[in-house]
Amino acid sequence: DLIRIPRKNKMHIGIPLETYPGETRIAATPETVSKLVAQGHRVTVQKDAGARAWFSDQAFLMAGAEIGDVRTAFAADLVLKVRAPNPTELALSKPGSVLLGMLNPLDTEQARLFAQAGLTAFALEAAPRTTRAQSLDVLSSQANIAGYRAALLAASLYPRFLPMLMTAAGSVKAARVLVLGAGVAGLQAIATAKRLGAVVEASDARPAVQEQIESLGAKFISVPYATDDERAAGEGSGGYARPMPASWLQRQATQVSERIRQSDIIIAT
Repeated sequence: DLIRIPRKNKMHIGIPLETYPGETRIAATPETVSKLVAQGHRVTVQKDAGARAWFSDQAFLMAGAEIGDVRTAFAADLVLKVRAPNPTELALSKPGSVLLGMLNPLDTEQARLFAQAGLTAFALEAAPRTTRAQSLDVLSSQANIAGYRAALLAASLYPRFLPMLMTAAGSVKAARVLVLGAGVAGLQAIATAKRLGAVVEASDARPAVQEQIESLGAKFISVPYATDDERAAGEGSGGYARPMPASWLQRQATQVSERIRQSDIIIAT
């Protein structure tokens, strides 16, 4: 779903198995593959590439893909990856092909290897956060999952209960959760913790997120601005927070440290 290819440009698309340690995702689902096949493209999915994401080879075959080996997947005109290929995989790539995925564009040595292999590489995490580029926004979707998982992991590790429980033996207070940062991951962590019954507070440099935090049932930890410079920094740019002045950070640290002492769980995004 991350790329739309004009119908006139029929091509071979490869989807290799992710080999990065601990990586369980795959760059395309059977649903996405069926759309590409419907456009007339040939899609090769490496054998067992989707197994760790609970997508069987049979599901990809039913979507119209071929199941092939690693060489066939990397020999495609367009290679879809979650993580950047390692040097061994790069050696299998076809010069002149296109690589698409989360490729860590700040890694200059890796970029040099891409160029040396003759690839055109698109790092989707560097796509601008604009309406036009919304379909390329892989960061928001993954941050959303990270915030959700953070709350679930915290709940599983916390030795008591998140909701308030009342029993014949007595009552257990609800857990107090503090979320630092209210971007996509933070807002999902807030929502998930609230659904699990916790009392949630959140801190963020941007005053604009206060309404979003409170709409989810959490309390916003407000740190008033003392200067115009602090206010300008707090407004952020392009959907992201900007570095805050030291004076504001000091006041925020004082407030947050007090909340930390009162919290059972802290989620830092």
